[in-house]
Amino acid sequence: MKSAHHKQFLTLVAMVGLAARVHAADFFVHDGDRVVFLGDSITEQRLYTTYIEAYALTRHPQWQLSFRNVGWGGDTAWLRQRSHPDESQLFAADEAVQQAMVEDAVGRGLRRDVLALKPTAVTVDFGMNDHSYQAFREDIFRAYIRSQKEIVKVLTANGARVALLTPQPIEDKRPDPDQDVRNQSLRKFSTGLKDVAANAGVTFGDQFDPYMAILLRERASNVKTLNTFVGGGDAVHPGPIGQTIMAWAILKALGAPALVSRAEINSATKAVVAVEACKIQNLKVADGIISFDRLDDALPMPIDPAAEPVLKLAPILDELNRYELQISGLAPGNYELSIDGESVGKTTAEQLGKGWNLATAVGPITKQVQELLKLVVEKNNLYFNRWRSVQLFSFPGWAQSPEAESKRSAELARLDEKIAESEAQIEKARKPRSHQFELKPVAQ
Repeated sequence: MKSAHHKQFLTLVAMVGLAARVHAADFFVHDGDRVVFLGDSITEQRLYTTYIEAYALTRHPQWQLSFRNVGWGGDTAWLRQRSHPDESQLFAADEAVQQAMVEDAVGRGLRRDVLALKPTAVTVDFGMNDHSYQAFREDIFRAYIRSQKEIVKVLTANGARVALLTPQPIEDKRPDPDQDVRNQSLRKFSTGLKDVAANAGVTFGDQFDPYMAILLRERASNVKTLNTFVGGGDAVHPGPIGQTIMAWAILKALGAPALVSRAEINSATKAVVAVEACKIQNLKVADGIISFDRLDDALPMPIDPAAEPVLKLAPILDELNRYELQISGLAPGNYELSIDGESVGKTTAEQLGKGWNLATAVGPITKQVQELLKLVVEKNNLYFNRWRSVQLFSFPGWAQSPEAESKRSAELARLDEKIAESEAQIEKARKPRSHQFELKPVAQ
């Protein structure tokens, strides 16, 4: 059994690698975008969506961007939680009746929660609730596919680019998650979704295969994981670790580039050899110490401190977060790097010659992006409260009066002001700053 799983893991890894090579070169998110994340409770958790938002904000700090999360626990592609169609009738209906039901449910749900935000780009992450946590059912699958087609139709007709995302697999504490009938059902739903995306000419993002590959590898190689959730959280709702895996898989599918910035210096010739997306000034090489000022065009993607173990599970730094310093011509030995007088780490001349990825090195830059991440979390919580607790709140009959409505309008205005203030803080926090780097030899 273990051998079979290992072979499947290798196959899945190969598939993921192929997908990474053939994805569109252009990042799904563009300058000026209003991005909306649509999905179920996994989206409502505001984790993978926040990580994707933080990536876009730090990688493109000059772009004008806004992000809104409208995930709703228990929701489905036919927007169960927003439109409440009769699901027994929906699954049993003939083609014409089902189409009419889907058009009504999807249309009403999107008009209120998505189209009102005037999105230019929307990610759609459904499937977990759709398959009803059971073995594959053709009648439910038919409704799911029809509903996803309708979502694409409505959103594209209103000028939004669409990315259809598969759900991640269910992670029960078992050695063979790929044999879980619920995951086998989700796999079929994912394959069907890929066909929908291809036929509609929209972006497709596969979380299922990359996530499953990691689960199979960890279950086969580490018996301790049999009693834990690799992704944290629970079997259906990953914690920060699993949701960072999700963000990694989605960002790769969306064409997110790996490079933050890169600087190459030759200490022997005292020259800047090459730079990408940054500027190096005031280079000095004397008495074995190298110092310079570096101003980057972008910032590294913040990694949630609660998700740091994920860096051993997925190649996130290599594939999404390359903030590089390369220094050749150094005398053999160990070196310590400081940024603005703060030590950020030690390494060897050999490693510096190959290139050092500083994306997660503790220091002023990491502190800046972590502060940005906190601000994004706060803003997203404010919007969730505005949308669900105030905008969608229905007054009971005895409270339905002009005074009650005016109070709601006033509260919406107050929250909009706080959200705008939060976004102004984010705008300031995402701008790169010039930093002084100093590298000096140290004893072992």
